[in-house]
Amino acid sequence: MRSITLGKTGITVPQNAFGALPIQRVSTEEAVSLLRNAYDGGMRFFDTARAYSDSEEKVGKAFEGMRDKVFISSKTQATTREKFEEDLNTTLKNLKTDYIDIYQLHCVARCYNEEDDIYKCLVEAKKQGRIRHIGITAHKIGVAEDIVKSGLYETLQFPFSYLASDRDIELVKSCKEHDMGFIAMKGLSGGLLTDSKACMAFMSQFDALPIWGIQRQSELDEWLGFFKDEITMTDEIRAFIENDRKELLGEFCRGCGYCMPCTVDITINQCARMSQMIRRAPSQNWLTEFWQQEMMKIENCVECGLCMTRCPYELNIPELLKKNLKDYKEILDGKPV
Repeated sequence: MRSITLGKTGITVPQNAFGALPIQRVSTEEAVSLLRNAYDGGMRFFDTARAYSDSEEKVGKAFEGMRDKVFISSKTQATTREKFEEDLNTTLKNLKTDYIDIYQLHCVARCYNEEDDIYKCLVEAKKQGRIRHIGITAHKIGVAEDIVKSGLYETLQFPFSYLASDRDIELVKSCKEHDMGFIAMKGLSGGLLTDSKACMAFMSQFDALPIWGIQRQSELDEWLGFFKDEITMTDEIRAFIENDRKELLGEFCRGCGYCMPCTVDITINQCARMSQMIRRAPSQNWLTEFWQQEMMKIENCVECGLCMTRCPYELNIPELLKKNLKDYKEILDGKPV
């Protein structure tokens, strides 16, 4: 497997990293087992965040006593000095460490610069040795482009998969030109992409470090398999990707969940993409009484618009929910999937 160097940070790791958001959904014992198995299998980069409930604590427990053998990134959504200090101290305590390899501003709405107090906090923390490198994450392409142009950050984390636009691909290339590390999140587009070989082959074409969200040993085994059987782009995989792009490109929900919670309790990040999920996973999983009840909650939507103000992809969520509900009802009435 090829290695990736994250720009001027000098951090060099295999192009196959662990996204620790999903481990908040499993027990500590299961999470620690997954993380250690990932390390034993060859992974060396692990990404978590203050916002991922107990994910940091699980990562800290897994790598206690072997901190120098792994690279750990975490994130803060702080916008004030007080909250920054609180988050950073909590993260250091949770990770059982005195430094974080990459500390990132999380899901920013704009590029913070030298005049912003929150950026000054990052610089000070780096001087103190509490963080080693300054990173940032964004979901909006315009914001991401501003970040790269600023030259203020050592890494950028941004959604990137084989559904990427030409503009997204240019962003990755621009990071390389600016000696900035690119960390690819949502490489499976929130679960819509199901062929790990195609996803890995796509990533292998770029200087990008994908962090795969992993919750189960079976998922981990797929990614670890690429350490033994390296995957590169082929004509067959390219054709598969092109067909998938034709089916999926357009207005679709990535399932990030930033729109939540809903004022009338709709599970937006699943219901707004039900049409895709029901066709790309065993359909019976999405036709249970539970999901039927969840989908019918869409009828209670008051179109308050709060979800749209939170959506990093600026989707018209109420309309997307209505389209998915209409399709879902037709499926329940017998329309083939």
